Amino acid sequence: MTENQQEPQSFFAKCIRAIFGAPKYLKDPHLFHKMALIPVLAWVGLGADGLSSSAYGPEEAFKALGEHVYLAVFLGIATAATVFIISYAYSRIIEHFPHGGGGYIVATHMLGEKAGVVSGSALLVDYILTITVSIASCVDALFSYVPQSFHHYKVPTACILAVFLIVLNIRGVKESITVMAPIFLIFVITHLIMLIYGFGAHTDQVMPLAANIKTGFNHDLGTIGGFGIMLLFLRAYSLGGGTYTGIEAVSNGLQIMREPRVQTGKRTMVYMATSLAFTAGVLFLCYALVGIKPVEGKTLNAVLADGLFAHWPLGNWLAFITIFSEGALLLVAAQAGFVDGPRVMANMAVDSWFPHRFAALSVRLTMRNGIMLMGLAAIALLIYTHGSVSALVVMYSINVFVTFSLSQLGMSKFFIQRRTEDPKWFQHLMVHLVGLVLCVTILIITTVEKFVEGGWLTLVITSVVIGMCYLIKRHYMRVRQGMKDLDDTLLDVPVSSHGEPPAIDRNAPTAIQLVSGYSGFGVHTLFSIMTTFPKTYRNIIFVSVAMIDSGSFKGAEEVEALEKSVTSSMDKYVAMAHKLGLAAEYRTVLATDVVESAVELCKETAEEFPRSTVFTGQITFRLEKFYHRLLHNETAFAIQRRLQWDGLTTVIMPIRVRT
Repeated sequence: MTENQQEPQSFFAKCIRAIFGAPKYLKDPHLFHKMALIPVLAWVGLGADGLSSSAYGPEEAFKALGEHVYLAVFLGIATAATVFIISYAYSRIIEHFPHGGGGYIVATHMLGEKAGVVSGSALLVDYILTITVSIASCVDALFSYVPQSFHHYKVPTACILAVFLIVLNIRGVKESITVMAPIFLIFVITHLIMLIYGFGAHTDQVMPLAANIKTGFNHDLGTIGGFGIMLLFLRAYSLGGGTYTGIEAVSNGLQIMREPRVQTGKRTMVYMATSLAFTAGVLFLCYALVGIKPVEGKTLNAVLADGLFAHWPLGNWLAFITIFSEGALLLVAAQAGFVDGPRVMANMAVDSWFPHRFAALSVRLTMRNGIMLMGLAAIALLIYTHGSVSALVVMYSINVFVTFSLSQLGMSKFFIQRRTEDPKWFQHLMVHLVGLVLCVTILIITTVEKFVEGGWLTLVITSVVIGMCYLIKRHYMRVRQGMKDLDDTLLDVPVSSHGEPPAIDRNAPTAIQLVSGYSGFGVHTLFSIMTTFPKTYRNIIFVSVAMIDSGSFKGAEEVEALEKSVTSSMDKYVAMAHKLGLAAEYRTVLATDVVESAVELCKETAEEFPRSTVFTGQITFRLEKFYHRLLHNETAFAIQRRLQWDGLTTVIMPIRVRT
């Protein structure tokens, strides 16, 4: 059926298409180029997560200083340096692990699958919290200029914004980022004005600030001692860990970068690191120079903007636009959760830590299942925490630094192993070791300091996710062993040739068999057809959908390799059928939706062979459990329902697998 001969759509289908967009054409040779992001757009879509953390990370650290404001300058320097160290470390990850996946892939490859599942689970919870804390901070920024009597609408507003982002991301990554690019630009311009003016207009306060630093240091040295000052500084530095929470997003989302991906990813990382280090570092300086004090119902940045622009013409409006753009950028930052979270989930699904359906792509080539799960989980957390940024940032930071620490440890091991190949291995190793020490320090202090205030919850949630992953993996391993036993039994069965295979007779009884790769599962179904219906069918047509999921959707070469693999499998099935004395052919199609594509292909084949019956196999278990439907998509039953409604006889052959 051509694009111009499509069946008329129902009103509901038209509405769905209008909201989520039209399907992508998989054979478009320029598809990957059209969907991939150039560095500037990648900076918007992924770097915004890091840059937006300047809205809440420095604030939490500055508040933790209490009366010891003189340390803010040193805190700004330490924050900027940490941003560059972690960013440099992740640039090495981009270089040596260019297929994306970031911390999960590094931990899995370098430290083993156990470390990988911990890192992956922490990342998943982290990206749910990315969405949650970004939206909550966005609402806080926007409501800074709304009367207190309306603040009880914060959580409902946050939930509406989450639903908006779910819809936008199901439409497609590039589309969602392009829509939000102007917001990012306004943020950059307004905050450059605020920060440059904030420093430039208060240069006369530099000497008094230096004097305050000396006075404050001497006072604290005499009261709490040098060790006490160090602990105070480390506490504030660690509680500002939210500042670094978006740095890993670029390495995780490398698949959506335009070729050459490594160069695009590293350039995006430079943009993100420079902008974040500058913004966070100068914010600390401005807090100290201007003498910012917290105000109930307002963010520190809102207080800063109000104070700086108060005497400007239309200064109130400029302050409002500055903070509004900050809130809007936080909404853009939630994109990183929707872009990278489902990708981590898909990588784990490919490795059987998550249900395999989470590796599937929609017709818009987005990971719709993952996007929906991430969005709904974020809404649940918003409601549970009442949108409290302080509680969410603590939860957020802990999981980020679990992944950071494992990534730095994995890369340290990587360069130790490459010491004979890479002349700069020691230089790279030192960066990762310093990053490891910083990340572990922040992780330990944040966990201990904020354990009661929400730290325990993120540890419980992450532990539950890890436990679920192990249960899912164990189930898939048992099923895989059962399938292997089937392969060992059937793939080497000697079949005597019946001579020259007969020619296809389109009017003869025909079996249309749905298959995937060449395996004992498909061979078992073929033998079942022949033994259950002996001498009934003269033709057999093998039908297969070349399924594009997140594992294969990495470039045109991978898709081409997938098509070749499917064709090779079909040739083996046809050869087997010929040996059994059957006339055989095959039909394949490239698609993202197995059910829809298989139904259409079977209907087209049935038009060619009017006397046909569709056969497919389905794994059956001795005792059906509630989780089997989640872990096994029951594609056969869905196809059977659709084809029988269209008048095509469809038979499901049970395949018993011992688990």
